[in-house]
Amino acid sequence: MAMVRILLSTRLGERKWTQADLSRMTGIRPNTISELYHEVATRISIDHIDLICEALGCGISDLIEVVPNKEPRVKTRTGAPHRQPEDQ
Repeated sequence: MAMVRILLSTRLGERKWTQADLSRMTGIRPNTISELYHEVATRISIDHIDLICEALGCGISDLIEVVPNKEPRVKTRTGAPHRQPEDQ
């Protein structure tokens, strides 16, 4: 299964910041920060991404990474499974 990974725990660890530090700096609820930190969030606000990136002084690619699916999850317009290029 493909996965969008939130690298918040890594970024906070690099700075030796707590989730509470980030919550105070951004105004994002502690529960929301915790869900992102533990990668259990199913949705994330673009505004939250912007605030977190600003606080951490990083770009979105430093915060979020996509790990490709082993098996395709989307279909082409013809209904056949969409295949990822082999070199990815």
